[in-house]
Amino acid sequence: MEALAQRLSHLDTHVEGALRVVMFYDTLMRRRVDLPALTRASANLAECVTGYRLRGADTTTRFSPDGTPATTDPSPASSTAPITLDGEEIGTVWLERPGPPNPLDEVVLDRLAIAAAAVVERYGPARTTMADPALVELVISPDTDEPARTRALRLLGFPPDIPVQVAAIRSPSPLDQLATRLCPTRPVKAAPLGEVGAILAPALDPTRFPEDAKAGLGTATNPHTSWQQARTALKFTTKRNPVVHYNDLGALTLLSQIPQDTIRTNPDVTTISQLTEDDLETLDAYCTTGSLRRAADLLHLHHTSVARRLDHLSKAFTTDLTTPTGLTRARIALTTWRLLDA
Repeated sequence: MEALAQRLSHLDTHVEGALRVVMFYDTLMRRRVDLPALTRASANLAECVTGYRLRGADTTTRFSPDGTPATTDPSPASSTAPITLDGEEIGTVWLERPGPPNPLDEVVLDRLAIAAAAVVERYGPARTTMADPALVELVISPDTDEPARTRALRLLGFPPDIPVQVAAIRSPSPLDQLATRLCPTRPVKAAPLGEVGAILAPALDPTRFPEDAKAGLGTATNPHTSWQQARTALKFTTKRNPVVHYNDLGALTLLSQIPQDTIRTNPDVTTISQLTEDDLETLDAYCTTGSLRRAADLLHLHHTSVARRLDHLSKAFTTDLTTPTGLTRARIALTTWRLLDA
């Protein structure tokens, strides 16, 4: 590198300076420094206050050029760069240079960000939300023995004494963004498993799911049971109830154990499969509210219009849906039909 720098120095002093910056960080990485030491050395190199912050951390770390922690109030960053690991932004590094940026500031921050990502990965667990799907499958598989599950959880960054809750998710939003949104301040990991995303965390806030997501939540027990519960709960999600916790289902979970062929041949389920979109919307609103008038409010229709639709549906089911028995049949049929679809 030094010979190359000498050959290029007569061409462009900026190139020589950039190569020296690269060599500087190569030396630091060979010495296996930690993040504070890396930032301290960078502040000395840049001759200005230098800082970093990892996503989810409670503190910001800043060093002065003399190598001591910066005690002055933070100044606006003159230059910033993201710390990126496995394609995910996990933090930020910056310089607080008074006046205009130095021509080499961009090179310094670029190499600092790369080195910081390598340090985080080396001294992990990595602070990314995305995890190796194979590692997640080890954690949630019922066939994994407990020592292997414990090792996999440790590699994912979860302490052995903290229960892990699992969510099964379908959403067009990026999985890493969803995971960070659901658990912004505690360890969280996510991985795509087929058509369903899995998110693992000590606790997940069901109120923080975006509108375009459907999610089933397991309990915070052992991860493989929580995953099975989450997959079951996901089957019960609807447009009006997009996030379902397994504990809220109660005896309804028994419906998920009915063989698919039995569901398909049930007369009430067959009737639902032949309904129009308007009829399905009416039936869903009525089953959700249990009231003709409240269903009319939900559908923004006059109650007489809903009454006519329910009369038509009652004839299709060959039972009066406005009776308690009829409403129960409709709810069970609609739920099992959705399980078949899921």
